[in-house]
Amino acid sequence: MISGVQGVLRLLASTRFSGDNSLKKALIAILVVVVAVGGGLAWFVNRIPGSVFDGQPAQETFSSDLVQRGEYVARQADCVACHSLPNGKPFAGGLEMGTPLGSIFATNITPDKQTGIGNYTLADFDRAVRQGVTPDGRRLYPAMPYPSYAKMNDDDVKALYAFFINGVEPATKENKVSGITWPLNMRWPLALWNTVFTEGGTYVQKSAEDPVWNRGAYLVQGAGHCGSCHTPRAVTMNEKALDESSPLYLSGALLDGWYAPSLRQDHNTGLGRWTEDDIFQFLKNGRNQHAVVFGSMSEAYNNSLAFMTDEDLRAIGKYLKSLPGDPVRDGPPWKYPTNAGSATLSDRRAAPGAQTFEAKCSFCHGSDGKGRNEWIPPLAGAASSLSSENASQINVTLNGSARVVTDGIPDSYRMPSFREQLSDREIADVLTYARSAWGNHGGPIKAEDIRALRDHTGPVSSNPIVLQMR
Repeated sequence: MISGVQGVLRLLASTRFSGDNSLKKALIAILVVVVAVGGGLAWFVNRIPGSVFDGQPAQETFSSDLVQRGEYVARQADCVACHSLPNGKPFAGGLEMGTPLGSIFATNITPDKQTGIGNYTLADFDRAVRQGVTPDGRRLYPAMPYPSYAKMNDDDVKALYAFFINGVEPATKENKVSGITWPLNMRWPLALWNTVFTEGGTYVQKSAEDPVWNRGAYLVQGAGHCGSCHTPRAVTMNEKALDESSPLYLSGALLDGWYAPSLRQDHNTGLGRWTEDDIFQFLKNGRNQHAVVFGSMSEAYNNSLAFMTDEDLRAIGKYLKSLPGDPVRDGPPWKYPTNAGSATLSDRRAAPGAQTFEAKCSFCHGSDGKGRNEWIPPLAGAASSLSSENASQINVTLNGSARVVTDGIPDSYRMPSFREQLSDREIADVLTYARSAWGNHGGPIKAEDIRALRDHTGPVSSNPIVLQMR
């Protein structure tokens, strides 16, 4: 802005004007507009937005009931997942998150007064959580899901603050500087990004729906921030939809080496074949007859969903079951072929990858691809076998999955890592076989697809990470 003003001033100083001074007046008018617009823009991007908690007296001690409620809200929001490391103290930050611009690191949100949020007021905390602005005016990257948290109500935000101030152990740990270089690391443009791509305002009850549906919508859209992973993003990195008013909301998205499937009633790639009770069982136990949590969903289950009440999980199920699918996007409905068992053993072994499947996969997933009830997931009709996005199947085959922890007890089954046992070609062949057998139509996988993820991922620890908050 300053350089633009200086340029106009230089032009004014070097120009000879005619008697009517019309050019001079025009340039002065342009200068006034530039100064006004530039000053307004500078004010807008550097201002500290207001909070409903502004002016409230500082409070450092909260009731045990409010702290306990805040802990439950923290579980809903899965704050542990991003702000903790496996061998570190809860909420001390440090987790590296890759973005198209470079790596950023989750911050220390313990009540430590030097390196954490111990000096935050309730209003400061609210601005950070629901508006993505720190007390010094620094804008947070939307890896912090404040576009979703904006829908959380005031009571939940206050309870969350009480928990972080009174229920979390302080940890002195300096925050890491992001790996994003100048000029892309400038934060002020995020003020404009927020204006265009966030909605603001807490969740508003839909009068046409019952309380259970509304509770599910509130949890999914707000603290649960399910859209952060399951909704596709534009080139500007915003979620293409923030609620059920758009058919793109929760329609599936590729993120950080995993494909988060549709949570809508898509027959092939979503929850179209699941009942409300199926959804509830998956959220409560981490598994059902259709699928088992894996990848980043394992962390979400082990540290968030596993701690939520049955009432809230059923509310989520009711809300998700109400979201219509898109048959055009989803394709012809999958059916298990009636003649699947008629092929001879020699015919089945002739397909590339078939022998590898029989040797490495069939004991658990079955030669018929139907799995072992709710303990080992089926590959026949699985969303990952029907989606054109293949990242999840590649990633879990290369790196394995974490154990599912229910009621504090890790299960006995997990997907092992095959990165040392099978070559890129062998993994591509066996996955192509699984994606084309039993009526599946996910499409073939190439060896270079395997190599790309092999180079940028690593094996999942066999030890489940379940962090105790206090």
